[in-house]
Amino acid sequence: MLEVRDLRKEFQPLSGQPVVALGSVSFRVEAGQFVSIVGPSGCGKSTLLQCIAGLSRPTAGRVLLHGREVTGPPEGLILLFQEYNKSLMAWRSVLRNVRFGLENRAGMGRAEMDAEARRYIDLVGLKGFEAHYPWELSGGMQQRVAIARALVRHPEVLLMDEPFGSLDALTRIELEDALLRLWESLRATILFVTHDIEEAVYLSDRVYVLSHRPSQVIEEIEVKLERPRNQLTTREDPRFIGARHHIFELISKEMAKA
Repeated sequence: MLEVRDLRKEFQPLSGQPVVALGSVSFRVEAGQFVSIVGPSGCGKSTLLQCIAGLSRPTAGRVLLHGREVTGPPEGLILLFQEYNKSLMAWRSVLRNVRFGLENRAGMGRAEMDAEARRYIDLVGLKGFEAHYPWELSGGMQQRVAIARALVRHPEVLLMDEPFGSLDALTRIELEDALLRLWESLRATILFVTHDIEEAVYLSDRVYVLSHRPSQVIEEIEVKLERPRNQLTTREDPRFIGARHHIFELISKEMAKA
């Protein structure tokens, strides 16, 4: 479904030499898979997602969605930013924030949009909070609103940029499981960037490990853990522990090179 071919991204500062964020990044994401990307801090993970989403033009290489080159934001692909609280509209209720994702869709009346928005609000566990405003919600609840607004558009591909990075540990665990339940029921394709190795292994079918900047994929790791997953038993599985240790060793070696 999604293919990244030899992607390179350089930034030209006002003075000095160009900064190469992405060296030559290549990988594939199959339809319906949950794939994570991890790597050292500053290796260009967020830049990579912006290039895939068509928000930033690569210096070289290509992004293909269903075999067609991405040259701008493509239909059917949504990027969920890390700073979810800044993406929500403070003057709109939860219902109206989620409904916003449908308001440019032809042929849908207000009642139909509201019904669809309420369905996704229920799916993310916020039933009863439709009339609340973002500033009345906790960080985890705000993130659920952002996820509902993204999913209400029925994206084929959802790009997520460290969506749980600023949340406390218990809220993070709760949202990991909520996201997996949504993914398993909706079968969207998810490309998930995180700095948390355990989170990547717990959520994913495959994990791509990036090198230090200028980054490239140094290893693709298939996560051979059964679904549905459990925060206790899955994390105690020797296969989980082995994958976590292996990825940690890869990233530690890359950090030592920087």
